[in-house]
Amino acid sequence: MKTYVSYRLANMNRPAAVEIVYERMRFLITHNPTNATLNKFTEELKKFEVNTLVRVCDATYDKAPVEKEGIQVLDWPFDDGAPPPTQIVDNWLKLLNTKFREQPGCCIAVHCVAGLGRAPVLVALALIECGMKYEDAVQFIRQKRRGAFNSKQLLYLEKYRPKMRLRCKDSICCVQ
Repeated sequence: MKTYVSYRLANMNRPAAVEIVYERMRFLITHNPTNATLNKFTEELKKFEVNTLVRVCDATYDKAPVEKEGIQVLDWPFDDGAPPPTQIVDNWLKLLNTKFREQPGCCIAVHCVAGLGRAPVLVALALIECGMKYEDAVQFIRQKRRGAFNSKQLLYLEKYRPKMRLRCKDSICCVQ
């Protein structure tokens, strides 16, 4: 009984996966699964037609079962509560440019431990790079992911200067 209760309590603090759709970009923000919950997690990814999963926390589960389902898993960990390093931002935006152009309608999943900090920051960066103001990006994500972002991450997003790497000359998001 104790094991069941502690398992239930551990999962009560984990918000459900949320889909964020903007222009022609689709993201799934989720929490970190465990090997015990990996089958259910993978089914959720398939339900949203995820073809790429980005882990921004340390690996705590075997990615082989996810990859066996045809979902690419990328490991780009960075410190909890911190903004992403420049190299990860560059890799993220290159990934979005490639995936959303080559596979329109696809969904990219991103997760950290709880899905409230690092993962939402990357999605916010994508929205900002498409021309959304940082305040609007934060509000847009928080409407579906309550509790997203800490004060350090909000300050990072406020100071972030987009290079419009996801926009075309006509002010439309290019990843179409």
